[in-house]
Amino acid sequence: MSDIVYLNGAFMPLDEARIPVLDRGFIFGDGVYEVVPVYSRHPFRLAEHLRRLQNSLDGIRLANPMDDAAWTRLVGEIIAKNDGDDQSIYLQITRGVARRDHAFPKHVQQTVFMMSSPLTTPPREQVEHGAPAISASDFRWLKCDVKSVSLLGNCLLRQLAVDAGAVETILFRDGKLTEASASNVFVVKNGVLLAPPKDNLVLPGITYDVVLEIARAREFLVEVRSISEAETRDADEIWVTSSTKEVLAITTLDGKPVGDGKPGLLFRRMHALYQDFKREVMRAR
Repeated sequence: MSDIVYLNGAFMPLDEARIPVLDRGFIFGDGVYEVVPVYSRHPFRLAEHLRRLQNSLDGIRLANPMDDAAWTRLVGEIIAKNDGDDQSIYLQITRGVARRDHAFPKHVQQTVFMMSSPLTTPPREQVEHGAPAISASDFRWLKCDVKSVSLLGNCLLRQLAVDAGAVETILFRDGKLTEASASNVFVVKNGVLLAPPKDNLVLPGITYDVVLEIARAREFLVEVRSISEAETRDADEIWVTSSTKEVLAITTLDGKPVGDGKPGLLFRRMHALYQDFKREVMRAR
């Protein structure tokens, strides 16, 4: 089956999808997006993803072109029209097509795009042995809680990791941990799971929420608070989380071992619990 996408009310092969060059998503990066993981052909935490989508739309003063029921039907259709039990659904909404002007245009129809890609999670070897990360100063804008298509800052920071042979770039701003270029970050110290609070400097991750739900349900010691750069570098464990990474241990940071340089006991417990949680959710469908 060819890759089938949705664009402005119609399904079509990916290579036939076109948008005008004056689309504000292309000219200004004026739009937002979501990525929804799909397991066994069922979207994972779709309601939470749609809630975050609404928050992002509100953050850029853009009306939602559909209600939750319509989005749910559309996500189900794009899953059905593409191969693979496990998929990654990308949806994007821009302000639409208008003459180039910084001010918001009036009476313009949003551009709505959705596609499916194979869901690629970390390989078993990476889960078992952990992965390297580097660090950098967080130079992005001050509305990181909006899932904006304007991702150049994130791309530049992620490329630093690629250049260094690492999986992620962990970010610090004014001496505090924020997140990574495409992930949230958790720190473990003395048996306590530490998480940066949700604010305008951190994307409110769906996987971040699941990890905290599991941790509290299983009576982990948890603190949600500001985490200093020094605490992060002195951590016993560091994890990154996202819809595609799920929960992944970082075992070196800037070439130095995190803890003993191996995935920690708390990570191994959380990774197993996360996999169990996914299976339980899918069985309940």
